[in-house]
Amino acid sequence: MRTWQVADVMTRDVATVGEETPYRDVVDVLVRERVSGVPVVDSFRRVLGVISEADLLHKVERSGRPEERRVFEGRRRRAAREKAGALVARDLMTAPAVTTHERAALAATARLMDREAVKRLPVLDDLGRLAGIVTRGDLLRVHLRTDAEIREDVVQEVLRRVLSVRDGLVTVQVSGGEVTMDGRLDRRSAVELAGRLAGQVAGVVAVHNAISYDVDDTTLMELDPVHATPIA
Repeated sequence: MRTWQVADVMTRDVATVGEETPYRDVVDVLVRERVSGVPVVDSFRRVLGVISEADLLHKVERSGRPEERRVFEGRRRRAAREKAGALVARDLMTAPAVTTHERAALAATARLMDREAVKRLPVLDDLGRLAGIVTRGDLLRVHLRTDAEIREDVVQEVLRRVLSVRDGLVTVQVSGGEVTMDGRLDRRSAVELAGRLAGQVAGVVAVHNAISYDVDDTTLMELDPVHATPIA
């Protein structure tokens, strides 16, 4: 069963800057493209770092103030001071950049964004080159799928292709991204698998699994080979 990947939602036409791009030119790119961050790449489109609005604002924050150096200066304060005096992208960027792959699952990418507290991620191809950029908003696009599209995937991919369920045994209804399945299958394990796989379909918000079963095969114990009765 195919699940949506970063390549399905990312933006492929990405504005970038080079290491030697001047501060003012970086600002121009962000304003012109209406983005809040931009990857810094080399001549092979390998991502060296990322410059965000926060990186650029250090210069604004310290504008007109004399340079202050403290004997015991924390890492964050020192980084802010250095970026306030930076003139080119190489000294402005946050490096190394947190990146994802174009075939990464959307759920894994969302967890990465949350863990690293970032709003966007450069997307790399198999050769490590910039292939696009994905934002939090891009990840939410999966929930713009229609109920009909979601139902089609549950029926065709989960029930028919993976579980080989015959038509008429299970009914599927989708409303607002919530999937409700009813009917009857022979084994409990198949019922539980149907629920898990339906929950992985792109755009599904919740699964209500009301499918019943004939046999609870999850409680069957394997015969102990030591005490098993031999068959002649």
